[in-house]
Amino acid sequence: MEITYTRIGDYYLPDIKLSDPLDAPPLGRYGMMHKNYLREHKAALYAKLLLSERLYPLCREVDEAAAHRLATIENREAAHEIILSELVYC
Repeated sequence: MEITYTRIGDYYLPDIKLSDPLDAPPLGRYGMMHKNYLREHKAALYAKLLLSERLYPLCREVDEAAAHRLATIENREAAHEIILSELVYC
Protein backbone atom coordinates (compact mmCIF):
# COMPACT_ATOMS: atom_id res chain seq x y z
CA MET A 1 0.00 0.00 0.00
CA GLU A 2 1.49 3.29 -1.09
CA ILE A 3 0.86 6.39 0.98
CA THR A 4 0.47 9.68 -0.84
CA TYR A 5 0.76 13.11 0.71
CA THR A 6 -0.74 16.51 0.02
CA ARG A 7 1.11 19.70 0.80
CA ILE A 8 -0.91 22.18 2.84
CA GLY A 9 1.10 25.27 3.65
CA ASP A 10 4.44 24.11 5.01
CA TYR A 11 3.18 20.63 5.96
CA TYR A 12 2.69 17.38 4.09
CA LEU A 13 -0.37 15.52 5.30
CA PRO A 14 -1.16 11.91 4.37
CA ASP A 15 -4.12 11.33 2.07
CA ILE A 16 -6.35 9.15 4.20
CA LYS A 17 -9.63 8.01 2.74
CA LEU A 18 -12.04 5.78 4.61
CA SER A 19 -14.41 3.47 2.83
CA ASP A 20 -18.01 4.63 2.88
CA PRO A 21 -20.57 1.99 3.91
CA LEU A 22 -23.15 3.01 1.31
CA ASP A 23 -25.25 -0.11 1.62
CA ALA A 24 -25.20 -0.07 5.42
CA PRO A 25 -28.32 1.18 7.18
CA PRO A 26 -28.01 4.31 9.31
CA LEU A 27 -27.29 3.93 12.99
CA GLY A 28 -30.17 4.02 15.42
CA ARG A 29 -30.51 5.99 18.62
CA TYR A 30 -28.26 3.86 20.80
CA GLY A 31 -25.57 3.44 18.15
CA MET A 32 -25.40 7.20 17.72
CA MET A 33 -25.32 7.70 21.49
CA HIS A 34 -22.38 5.28 21.76
CA LYS A 35 -20.57 7.01 18.90
CA ASN A 36 -21.04 10.42 20.53
CA TYR A 37 -19.88 9.07 23.90
CA LEU A 38 -16.70 7.71 22.34
CA ARG A 39 -16.05 10.95 20.45
CA GLU A 40 -16.57 13.17 23.52
CA HIS A 41 -15.07 11.04 26.31
CA LYS A 42 -12.73 8.50 24.68
CA ALA A 43 -11.11 10.49 21.88
CA ALA A 44 -8.10 8.20 21.41
CA LEU A 45 -10.25 5.07 21.18
CA TYR A 46 -12.66 6.88 18.85
CA ALA A 47 -9.81 7.89 16.53
CA LYS A 48 -8.35 4.38 16.60
CA LEU A 49 -11.70 2.77 15.77
CA LEU A 50 -12.46 5.36 13.10
CA LEU A 51 -9.13 4.97 11.31
CA SER A 52 -9.25 1.16 11.48
CA GLU A 53 -12.84 1.28 10.13
CA ARG A 54 -14.21 -0.62 13.13
CA LEU A 55 -16.25 2.27 14.55
CA TYR A 56 -19.38 1.73 12.46
CA PRO A 57 -19.55 -2.07 13.05
CA LEU A 58 -19.09 -1.52 16.79
CA CYS A 59 -21.83 1.11 16.94
CA ARG A 60 -24.09 -1.11 14.82
CA GLU A 61 -23.52 -3.98 17.28
CA VAL A 62 -24.30 -1.73 20.27
CA ASP A 63 -27.46 -0.49 18.54
CA GLU A 64 -28.68 -4.01 17.76
CA ALA A 65 -27.94 -5.24 21.30
CA ALA A 66 -29.81 -2.29 22.82
CA ALA A 67 -32.78 -2.84 20.49
CA HIS A 68 -32.87 -6.52 21.44
CA ARG A 69 -32.76 -5.70 25.17
CA LEU A 70 -35.47 -3.08 24.78
CA ALA A 71 -37.70 -5.56 22.92
CA THR A 72 -37.14 -8.13 25.68
CA ILE A 73 -38.09 -5.61 28.36
CA GLU A 74 -41.21 -4.58 26.43
CA ASN A 75 -42.27 -8.23 26.02
CA ARG A 76 -41.83 -8.86 29.74
CA GLU A 77 -43.79 -5.73 30.59
CA ALA A 78 -46.60 -6.78 28.24
CA ALA A 79 -46.72 -10.24 29.82
CA HIS A 80 -46.73 -8.64 33.26
CA GLU A 81 -49.66 -6.39 32.27
CA ILE A 82 -51.63 -9.40 31.00
CA ILE A 83 -51.07 -11.28 34.25
CA LEU A 84 -52.08 -8.25 36.31
CA SER A 85 -55.24 -7.68 34.28
CA GLU A 86 -56.19 -11.36 34.71
CA LEU A 87 -55.67 -11.11 38.48
CA VAL A 88 -57.81 -7.97 38.71
CA TYR A 89 -60.74 -9.54 36.85
CA CYS A 90 -60.70 -12.79 38.89
